[in-house]
Amino acid sequence: MSEIEGTKQLANINQKVIENGQVLPSVKLKDGSQVQTGTVATMLHNIQLYNTGERGVVEQELILAIPTLFKVGLFDLFSVDEWIQGENQGRKFVGEQAKEYQNKQNVAAK
Repeated sequence: MSEIEGTKQLANINQKVIENGQVLPSVKLKDGSQVQTGTVATMLHNIQLYNTGERGVVEQELILAIPTLFKVGLFDLFSVDEWIQGENQGRKFVGEQAKEYQNKQNVAAK
């Protein structure tokens, strides 16, 4: 079983969107990889924070979520370029960081 990069850290980060005392599980996908649930919800929350001017930790949390977002198919539904387009600065940040991650993955695969 392979664990997606950042899964353990996302378990802590994703707690920010759920009620105290609740725990989001990690799940095993059909290909055997392990991902943290709640990542998309936390990403949406962090985009809202980014759009209100928060940076630093919020940016790092968004970047950490990108491998999981790729794994669960978010960028198949809406391409990286679609994320970059438009006026939403948080969405654009995620798209730009996803493009950077994607480029690094392509270089590493060669």
